[in-house]
Amino acid sequence: MKRIPIASRSNLAQRATELGFAYCEMDGKAYWDESAYYGFSLRQIEDHIEDPTAELAALCLALVARVVVSEQLLEKLRIPEHAWDAIAESWSRGDSSLYGRFDLAYDGERPAKLLEYNADTPTALFEAAIFQWDWLENRIARGQLPECADQFNSIHERLIVRFQELLSINNGVGRLHLAGALDSVEDRGLIAYLNDCAIKAGFTTTILNIEDIGKRESGPFLDQWNTPIRQLFKLYPWEWMLADPFGKSPAIRQTRFIEPIWKAILSNKGILPLLWEMVPGHPNLLPAYFEGDANGAQAGSRFVRKPFYSREGANIEIYDGDNLIDRETGPYGNGGFVRQAMALIPNFDGNYPVLGSWVIGDQACGLGIREDTSPITKNSSRFIPHAILS
Repeated sequence: MKRIPIASRSNLAQRATELGFAYCEMDGKAYWDESAYYGFSLRQIEDHIEDPTAELAALCLALVARVVVSEQLLEKLRIPEHAWDAIAESWSRGDSSLYGRFDLAYDGERPAKLLEYNADTPTALFEAAIFQWDWLENRIARGQLPECADQFNSIHERLIVRFQELLSINNGVGRLHLAGALDSVEDRGLIAYLNDCAIKAGFTTTILNIEDIGKRESGPFLDQWNTPIRQLFKLYPWEWMLADPFGKSPAIRQTRFIEPIWKAILSNKGILPLLWEMVPGHPNLLPAYFEGDANGAQAGSRFVRKPFYSREGANIEIYDGDNLIDRETGPYGNGGFVRQAMALIPNFDGNYPVLGSWVIGDQACGLGIREDTSPITKNSSRFIPHAILS
């Protein structure tokens, strides 16, 4: 694994516009950064990233099977009691997942370690699936990468296949609503991309603002035209929805959600100590404990304190003993916390990469890398492309 400097394309802005990458820059700063890329060997990708990702996905499903039948574990994860039956029904029914992203620490030599699982509303999908593949093809065409160069990236093809599978599972019920905060350029871009994939798979789609979803006293949720919402992709976290009055509506159990409500378990960082308890010493896991646990000291003197619910690195704190050495502020932290042993994220001339390993359904199928000058990956962290070189 190497970080390799390379000159950015002279037509980068034009290419971003052509492909609809509207957030190539955010807040006047580069989000997509192609002044360097990360080079891997095929063995590193297959043995150290793809295979562990598939194993982690299987472990997470095994954990859900344990949690859905345990009131003690549901309480420990602070999942609202009013959601328990809906979660159990969704799991028992086999409601299907679309996608997720495992964030990994990896230095090219030691086993990749799970930092967290973005199981519910992961972003950075379009840039991983489409824009970095375009970057690769362009670099090869210009002779700046060898013709044999490749990328761990079948995300786009697999997304369309997965939507086709969801269409088949739903007996051909082909209406899909996609909702999110459409005033956010990033959310709007992700929804537009998934909408395009769903249409290619055979769905008829409707895009709407999350605020435009309504309900009656009985029956399913409705869109702003009073059309029943039978299937909904929502770029809106389950923990927010379950804390909202809509989360207590009977309509929750009359709608098929993407992601399904059982993903409320896996989008909780409380799974980190539960996974460690289930398979202690697993090579792709870090020691992790619930804050206040008698065994918490086993996380080591260097540890990361994480809220159960947190996004884009918000409210993450890194400690060396009693000394706070790095932190990111944010609106989270009113719920529980976990302590996870500090991962050895490699430092490339002051840049810390975190690998986002994508699963579509339960299949590992692609890689996206976020980089920051801090070990905490946050909303402003840059996206860096990658290539398989040998």
